[in-house]
Amino acid sequence: MRLVSIQSESSKVEDCIRDIMRKSEFILSPVPGLIKSSKILLSFGAFMNLKILLLIDESATGYKGIIVEYASGRHKDEAINRALDKINAQLKPGYQIIDFETGTYTMPVTRRTYAVGVVVYNIPGSKEDFNTLSLKGRRELIAKVLEMFNYNPKVLNISELARMFGVSRDSIYYDIEQILKNKKRKG
Repeated sequence: MRLVSIQSESSKVEDCIRDIMRKSEFILSPVPGLIKSSKILLSFGAFMNLKILLLIDESATGYKGIIVEYASGRHKDEAINRALDKINAQLKPGYQIIDFETGTYTMPVTRRTYAVGVVVYNIPGSKEDFNTLSLKGRRELIAKVLEMFNYNPKVLNISELARMFGVSRDSIYYDIEQILKNKKRKG
């Protein structure tokens, strides 16, 4: 399990949303696993502040992400519905919604209302979705199998592993070699 925090603050709604989306891609893409739970903190005032706290289960496989959209309207209902329409257009079959939040802010002078919607989601991977694992994830999985068989590489079917992970046999041989070197250094 790993806790991850993504936050942004700006005087402009658009800038805050753009920043949070950029940060979420940068922070989440290298982290393996799926989002187990989240907490979304959205506040308005002189600045819009958006904080998203995530608990990630690193043992699960699949994709994870955040959608943040905003819209304006003459009143809260209109603004919220417009923001939700933008979010719904991005949701695809298979997405598992982990958490969502909406918030509104009405400009004092113009009386224009802004709504922000945030969705935290997973797209679970199938058990055969190994070719999307990072190098680190692939090696960790192979290392777990090797550990179960007392670090005997002869128990592995190199061709099958290469097919499953979508890499060459040479890559698998190199992975095993590096795992065994690390084992010797530690042991």
